[in-house]
Amino acid sequence: MSYSTSAPEALGQPVILGFDPGRQKCGLAVMGVDRNLFMHQVVAAERAIATIQTLRQQYPISLLVMGDQTSARQWKQSLSEAFSDPIRVVMVDERYSTLEARDRYWQMYPPKGLQRLLPQGMRTPPRPIDDIVAILLIERYLDRLSEPV
Repeated sequence: MSYSTSAPEALGQPVILGFDPGRQKCGLAVMGVDRNLFMHQVVAAERAIATIQTLRQQYPISLLVMGDQTSARQWKQSLSEAFSDPIRVVMVDERYSTLEARDRYWQMYPPKGLQRLLPQGMRTPPRPIDDIVAILLIERYLDRLSEPV
């Protein structure tokens, strides 16, 4: 996985917004179709729509990929009501994404000190990983696009 700090507009490509909705907090990620990751963060649920609006002003977002589990229907409705220029929303199966996100966290941020000595399955990330789930949702969507029909 590569991480880019360059603006996607400079690359001339649309980007995808990953959204892991939750009741308390939400994960957000912006990734190019070439799988370059531009940003990821966890925000409080009540700030999610405002943050998405800001991201839409900063990035050429062509699509929002959202997990299909926790309160997804309500979030999809809220998103469609919140924006005067609606964004296309695609629901993605998010089963097992939290377990996968824990593993990805340690790939992105290798453990240091005594944490290195613990087996990976016993390590707990020191922060919420909803943003990493959002990254995985985008990857699942892109994987689905590349599957043979």
